Amino acid sequence: EVQLVESGGGSVQAGGSLTLSCTASGRTYGDYAIAWFRQAPGKEREAISCISQSDGTTYYADSVKGRFTISSDNTKSTVPKNTVHLQMNSLKPEDTAVYYCAGVYLCYSDHVGSGRVWGQGTQVTVSS
Repeated sequence: EVQLVESGGGSVQAGGSLTLSCTASGRTYGDYAIAWFRQAPGKEREAISCISQSDGTTYYADSVKGRFTISSDNTKSTVPKNTVHLQMNSLKPEDTAVYYCAGVYLCYSDHVGSGRVWGQGTQVTVSS
């Protein structure tokens, strides 16, 4: 079982920055790559980024490439967990959405698989 807990999000003006974090824990969290999806009102959920825990491969959707950066802190402590960060710079009003982290099986530089387990979602609002 995997638990995904998100933090960050909020409201920011266009051009600003936010960082989202997703902490993955549980017995099988290492089976998944971690991805970020977002869903804007009236639109379908889209994958925007992912990072592989095995080799660090990353993926970015064209809409965020060059502005968003994904990274991970894999902690082998008493309670193993992995925290994935999504640094979002140069935010635009069209980035307004609910952002979800998800565990996925596939994360390649040009493709990310479907979400298998999901976080609760966090709202990001960018005002013009």
